[in-house]
Amino acid sequence: MKIEWEQRVRVAESAPLSLVAACCQAAEGVPLPLAAHVVVTDDAEIRALNARTRGVDRATDVLSFPTVNYPAGKTARGCEKRLRAEYDPELGACLLGDIVISYPRALEQAAEYGHSARRELCYLLAHGLFHLMGYDHMDPDEQKEMRAMEEKALGMAGIARGEGPASVTDAELLALARLAMENSYSPYSHYAVGAALLSADGRVFQGCNIENASFGLTNCAERTALFKAVSEGARDFTAIAIASNGSAPYPCGACRQALNEFAPGLRVLVTWGEGEVDETTLPALLPHGFGPRDLPD
Repeated sequence: MKIEWEQRVRVAESAPLSLVAACCQAAEGVPLPLAAHVVVTDDAEIRALNARTRGVDRATDVLSFPTVNYPAGKTARGCEKRLRAEYDPELGACLLGDIVISYPRALEQAAEYGHSARRELCYLLAHGLFHLMGYDHMDPDEQKEMRAMEEKALGMAGIARGEGPASVTDAELLALARLAMENSYSPYSHYAVGAALLSADGRVFQGCNIENASFGLTNCAERTALFKAVSEGARDFTAIAIASNGSAPYPCGACRQALNEFAPGLRVLVTWGEGEVDETTLPALLPHGFGPRDLPD
């Protein structure tokens, strides 16, 4: 998902907001390219906007303004035609709408609920995005459904409340790989690749291929995801999904060896073309692989 950010206040926290947005889209199961405009502002601006648009003269934490008018009981996954009607050629995606987040309120609520400002910002973004995709919380059943989707996406992004590893399906992991592919920098080969690496604790790490004019310095999507994961403390992995805009993107020899360092039994999912999918394992791709266990103590 493409997010057009507009920061009108200084935000001190570093939060994986782009990953949260991708996880929201994957959890909803929308294959179309999506985009949203997100403003992070102060209480005064969001109060004025709340009064002007809703007739409520007070500051709030987040406001959402969807472009799509969803039929009753429908969300984005069941409204492809309506989403396509919001396609913006400049963005190259279907614009879901606008989200406005109050940074001071995020800080206050983080302190009130006893978690980090990082988690609160991620939650408010997820909350706003699911509003843009047709969810609401006007009655208890709607609220329960929306909250489950929010926690699902946050768990995939590693921002869960701590109830245990998030449950990420193969379809969701493949969707995250396809979304990661959108960020590929491949001006020389034009072979775009995205990867989504699932850690044992339920976190997902995305990566894309990044080419270089000095061709040997190109980095594959699988290693981009792996290096991000390891740099954030992850060491155990259960599956990786890899997507391409060309032929089946089985990992190259260097990526197989790099993955073998941490996950010799890794499941490998690949997708290409019009939804083609194959599944294999790292041992099948790298038989008799050499790893840390083969070195002397």
